[in-house]
Amino acid sequence: MIFHGMGTLQGRRIACRRIHAVRALLAVALVASGLASCSRPDKPASAPQVVRLGALLPLSGDNGPTGHRMIDAFKMAVKEADDGGGVLGHRVEILTDDDACDPGTAVVKANELVAKDITVSVGGGCSVAAVPVLKIFRDAGIPMIIPAANSTDLLAPGYDSVFLLSGTTKIEAERAVAVLANLGVGRLAVVHDGTSFSQTLASATVASVAQPGSNISVAAQHRLAQGATSYPRAVEIVLNERADVVFFTGYYPEAATLIRDLRAANYSGLIMLSDAGTDPTLFSLLSPAESEGVYGLTLPVAQFEPRAAAWAARYKLAYGNEPGPFTMQAYDAVRLALDAIRRAGTLDRAAVRKAIANTKPGDVELLSGPSEFTPDGTQINPTFILLQIHDGAFTLVRQD
Repeated sequence: MIFHGMGTLQGRRIACRRIHAVRALLAVALVASGLASCSRPDKPASAPQVVRLGALLPLSGDNGPTGHRMIDAFKMAVKEADDGGGVLGHRVEILTDDDACDPGTAVVKANELVAKDITVSVGGGCSVAAVPVLKIFRDAGIPMIIPAANSTDLLAPGYDSVFLLSGTTKIEAERAVAVLANLGVGRLAVVHDGTSFSQTLASATVASVAQPGSNISVAAQHRLAQGATSYPRAVEIVLNERADVVFFTGYYPEAATLIRDLRAANYSGLIMLSDAGTDPTLFSLLSPAESEGVYGLTLPVAQFEPRAAAWAARYKLAYGNEPGPFTMQAYDAVRLALDAIRRAGTLDRAAVRKAIANTKPGDVELLSGPSEFTPDGTQINPTFILLQIHDGAFTLVRQD
């Protein structure tokens, strides 16, 4: 019918060409429509939202064992949260990276974590690496729950987004001086490594000794270099100044070297380590004779915390070893962060920060201490314990 009125051959040819052109156009339109329907579904499926936490820790170098233990605790807390249905209906993931206890490395890695859109930072093993990232996370609006690092330098900027799960070096120094007084010592040698944690603890210890009624005098102060193979100058100063106790405020690799050198020089006084030095790694670095009698003032450890016994058993079942120092605090940091997100009802960082700041003991029970913060972001009445090495193992002396 469409060819009616085109009786000539030329007319029929024109009609055929038009029909073929129309068919070609229809074919192109159908193909385009099909491709569009494939690439743009009517109701696009959105990827499930993730509650993402981030953590920078020492995972390499001499302090690597500390960071790896803490990561195991992080994973344990995340798995428990996901097994319980996640948070706000979303699964939880934690992104970790190695800051190597190095300020420059920490800055680079912190910027990378910010770019990955984390809601809360739960890292911080070394104060020297945690201090330079404070402003980076602050500028991004990311609150920080710091499980292990505890230098007072962390509080110096006055940020309301920084929360410490460990007692500060000022409090640790006060507890250390009280311990030394009970041990009956009189002449104290304070040895540090110049890093943020070690230096602030040493300075706070000297200041605490200077308070009236201390009955302890500072016989010597000395800074040693991290990573050295021996410390003859430190030993010489301790012996020449007749110190009857050495308080080393640095980390366990240097602690082991200093202890070995003091023993080799037949030093007969007491040796006490800070929380950064009180680590089971010492037992692989020292002989039982070298480590015998050494004191360590440290944060709560699951081994000596009855309320953490069931958790410690689960940790050992999962990872094949006992939870070491800072693992309870790492576990608590994740649990506190997730609880704050639940209470905030959103992943908005400002709301989550406010929820962390307003945390009360009834909100979440932490293994490592009270879940309540002072206005400066420190815990209320933090706990320290005094340990002593006997027969190649830590024994509990007292808990404050």
